[in-house]
Amino acid sequence: MNIEPGLYLVLLAAIIIIALSILLSVVPVMLWISALASGVRISIITLIAMRLRRVTPSRIVNPMIKATKAGLDLSINQLESHFLAGGNVDRVVNALIAAHRAKIHLEFERAAAIDLAGRDVLQAVQMSVNPRVIETPNVSAVAKNGIEVKVIARVTVRANIERLVGGAGEETIIARVGEGIVTTVGSSDSHKDVLENPDLISRTVLGKGLDAGTAFEILSIDIADVDVGKNIGAHLQTEQAEADKRIAQAKAEERRAMAVAAEQEMKAKVVEMRAKVVESESQVPLAMSEALRSGKLGVMDYMNLKNIDADTQMRSTLGKINDGKSEKDS
Repeated sequence: MNIEPGLYLVLLAAIIIIALSILLSVVPVMLWISALASGVRISIITLIAMRLRRVTPSRIVNPMIKATKAGLDLSINQLESHFLAGGNVDRVVNALIAAHRAKIHLEFERAAAIDLAGRDVLQAVQMSVNPRVIETPNVSAVAKNGIEVKVIARVTVRANIERLVGGAGEETIIARVGEGIVTTVGSSDSHKDVLENPDLISRTVLGKGLDAGTAFEILSIDIADVDVGKNIGAHLQTEQAEADKRIAQAKAEERRAMAVAAEQEMKAKVVEMRAKVVESESQVPLAMSEALRSGKLGVMDYMNLKNIDADTQMRSTLGKINDGKSEKDS
């Protein structure tokens, strides 16, 4: 089968275009040219090997170009190994460039370790150059006189690159400063001392070395606001007095219950004694009848006894009547 020359040329051109497209997709020629123009020595084979290792060449070459232009001595293997470890190569290179410009000693291995630890290494370098201000929440403390003092402090910190890996974060700084404020106010004799000299808190807290073991270096602690709160001492005394009153009431109720119980016992004893009296009185007629039968008591003696008893009852009745008249006259 004969193919016309024109069709042959078109087919050849299409094959060449497809081959070039495949070649350019596998071999980043333009990236290689940009690297050579920037002074980065890298071979085509290295770029192809990156493709085979599933590494995006632009993620390595572009940061390498920036590092070379900034005068940093880095290698392709360092950047590629950090990329394969899951790090952000571009951010690490930017941090190294910023540290180099600010004359801060920062090696690639340490920057990569900080990045892999989950911290923002570029932000850390920026905080080393430009310190950051951390504002504490409203810290409530009580002086010795029982008055509450509310303090807000601003802590100026600078990132300590040497302790970024394994160092405590901002939450620890805020917690330690709050603890120092509570201790300082609590050791003051009066809340007026804190209001008159708020810098006492700053000096005391700053002298405790609160940045030990943290990723920051505390430069200053400034008191932003000091307010007087409740009289906690008086409130506690009121609650204590209320509790004492309830205890006293409970004890009084206990004594009253015991008195009521004792009264009931005495009433029971009185009833018991009355029963004994009635029982004894019931024996009197029996004894008198026995005396009459035996002749020890005569009839006249019995009548005289009844007369004496009647006379006694009459005198008792007259006495009660006279007592009633005397009470009405008074």
